Amino acid sequence: MSTSPIHTLDKNGQEITSVGFKRFGFDSEVPLDVLRSLYLRSHYVLTASDGKMDDIESQAEEEIQHARFTQGFSNYQSKSIFHPSTGRISYTTLSRFPPVTLLPPSARKRILVTGGAGFVGSHLVDRLMLLGHEVTVLDNFFTGSKTTVSHWIGHPNFEMVRHDVVEPFMIECDQIYHLACPASPPHYQYNAVKTIKTSFMGTLNMLGLAKRTKARFLISSTSEVYGDPEVHPQTEDYWGHVNPIGPRACYDEGKRVAETLTYGFQRQDGVDVRVARIFNTYGPRMNPYDGRVVSNFIVQALKGEDMTVYGDGKQTRSFQYIHDLVDGLIALMNSDETRPVNIGNGDEFTIGEFAELVRDIVEKVQDQDGVKRSRKVDIVYKPMPTDDPQKRRPDTTRAKESLGWQPRWTVRMGLEEMVRYYKAKMIEGSL
Repeated sequence: MSTSPIHTLDKNGQEITSVGFKRFGFDSEVPLDVLRSLYLRSHYVLTASDGKMDDIESQAEEEIQHARFTQGFSNYQSKSIFHPSTGRISYTTLSRFPPVTLLPPSARKRILVTGGAGFVGSHLVDRLMLLGHEVTVLDNFFTGSKTTVSHWIGHPNFEMVRHDVVEPFMIECDQIYHLACPASPPHYQYNAVKTIKTSFMGTLNMLGLAKRTKARFLISSTSEVYGDPEVHPQTEDYWGHVNPIGPRACYDEGKRVAETLTYGFQRQDGVDVRVARIFNTYGPRMNPYDGRVVSNFIVQALKGEDMTVYGDGKQTRSFQYIHDLVDGLIALMNSDETRPVNIGNGDEFTIGEFAELVRDIVEKVQDQDGVKRSRKVDIVYKPMPTDDPQKRRPDTTRAKESLGWQPRWTVRMGLEEMVRYYKAKMIEGSL
């Protein structure tokens, strides 16, 4: 079954048909429709039918919607069955994996991704797997989920290990993407001591592994190292304005000390390091209840609930889509740039403007799918949390000059994909 494909236009109005690029001797380009078939779908797509005509028509509609996203790649999809009368699901494994590039051994890298079952990690894993590399995922599943990478379990190039990076881990590898750490305020504040321990001990262990195996090491740092910035936009040379004893300090200072540790290993032991300072990122597989503004707004609007803005809505943020981030991480890993690099989108929104944009896109998707709304969602304002930064926007000059990287996805196009992902999750009952 096939339907008209989803057309996505970049910032210049050109259609995006692939993500990634060939640069620094590393080919990271994969077709967008193949990648999209891995994430922009329900985890299960078939609803058990009792033979009634309504159920049969509903199942046909599910298949049509599924075909929009898989675009001919349905042979590689899970067909787990949901039984709505009992609220139960019958899982199945994939009968065939998505096709991956067949690389010669000299070009195939052994890549370790810590936190690889998380939001960012799972998208990075998809890309690296499709490119034909051998990928090992390390995750303790505090915020990650097996379902984000379950479509690769059993593949000869893939290994999943339940492990906490606070404990040492031994493996042979060529590259280490160190992404392991809770990244949203409710998660990293849930156990502040554990968060800073993960940032320090986890980074220490992975740097020790990189030193032993002579692997190249990339740490996912964060825009939070700038705190509530007094310089706008933030360049990599800005030292930050951070409250070291506030509720966000476990994450902010944890990442700052992780960067210190990373450059300590570089200077003292000659470890080949890369530091990516990631700004606000959104996209499918983002935990809908992680407390971050994009997921909060979309879920509230889809459920017909009022959208909550903290503060007066005048604080600003910049948002980048997950594919742009993965492009940036892979480019940085394979480049010769050893200084910290901001990876983010310079398009700046006030939170109030962003809430209105999300509401408009949710209404557009609902109208396209024939969903009737009981009322128009309102935007309500509540008190600002402690130490919440007023402004956050990256200066990405270094990324453009050193990596030849800049964001391609508009916020609107990325939001539309994310709304459809969450909408499918709500239909299948897992949201």
